[in-house]
Amino acid sequence: MSEKLVKQTIGKIFNQLADTLISGEYGQKPKVAVTAAGSEHGEDEVFKAAVSAAKFGIEPTVIGTKSYEGANTEIVVSEDDAHKKMEELLDSGKVDAAVTMHYPFPIGVSTVGRIVTPGKGREMFIATTTGTSSTDKVEGMVKNAIYGIITAKACGIKNPTVGILNIDGARQAEIALNKLKNNGYEINFAESARADGGAVMRGNDLLTGSADVMVMDSLTGNLMIKIFSSYTTGGSYESLGYGYGPGIGENFNKLILIISRASGAPLIEGAIKYAGDLIKGNCIQIAKEEFDKAKKAGIDSILSEIKAAKKPQAEDEEVAAPQKEVVTSQISGIEIMDLEDAVKLLWKNSVYAESGMGCTGPIILVSEAKTNDALKILADNNFIAKEQVDC
Repeated sequence: MSEKLVKQTIGKIFNQLADTLISGEYGQKPKVAVTAAGSEHGEDEVFKAAVSAAKFGIEPTVIGTKSYEGANTEIVVSEDDAHKKMEELLDSGKVDAAVTMHYPFPIGVSTVGRIVTPGKGREMFIATTTGTSSTDKVEGMVKNAIYGIITAKACGIKNPTVGILNIDGARQAEIALNKLKNNGYEINFAESARADGGAVMRGNDLLTGSADVMVMDSLTGNLMIKIFSSYTTGGSYESLGYGYGPGIGENFNKLILIISRASGAPLIEGAIKYAGDLIKGNCIQIAKEEFDKAKKAGIDSILSEIKAAKKPQAEDEEVAAPQKEVVTSQISGIEIMDLEDAVKLLWKNSVYAESGMGCTGPIILVSEAKTNDALKILADNNFIAKEQVDC
């Protein structure tokens, strides 16, 4: 080894030691590119975020139309050029991840946001916030749960809890995820903070952070991120949390995180740190492992069942109600759009039933004597999950 190379190596070691004393972390710094063009608050917001994030053992490179004191910069002339440069840096391995304001993710890839919940200050992953996991809503939510688990594990949560936001499709997603769990894929379902519990989360649970991963469709998730990041500023300046997060999907092997044009320096700094966590946590490798586990547990066939499910159509046939009975037993966990079909299915099987609204949403009322029969009929036809929680 030449004397010059020895000196360079020693110099690099001393630089790493100096960085360790400052940041408290040892090893290769995560390298993160950030595009600045297009911000509604000006490029300086991005530069400020990068300079601040660099104090935490990260090496940001800002891709912008100007230079800025204290920041590594790649100069470009337009927003289009910024994205080309970002792709170039990623493809060449000069950076490990990128943070940008928009990206054309393919179908099957969507982003997992990260917020700080206001109730108790707990961090929570929003799965998902942009992109399209699937053109089918329920299938998309099932995939989103996997994407959220991947991201949470990459950020150091070994066994993240998973909740499903109480929106259209939640109960069907719960049924599918329970099938996946029963087939051997590890899912640690969260419990709602409300007295009735369950893995289907209420609005209260969003505020308290009852789950590490909160599953929803991307449109709802996008709304949630915008609210949680800017509710203290009036909406035009996103200041809280870590942004819209990384694009996750099977065979998608780039770490690209999304912020918005309304994101301010505090959130952008959070997004850069988020990227650093994912790099250090080996997110891409964890994704590969989790997708392999899900496939072994039969996720493909479960998703196929969702698409192929054929439920009785209430309008296609008239079904007469059996003889009326006293109905005091409540069955919950049914989608509001499925309620009429579920009642008619029970009628068709000689079980008298009525519909109503309970403490957790739509319910079906049957007699105490027919409860077990009704549960089996509804579960066998994918109207409810196998396990039920009473109001």
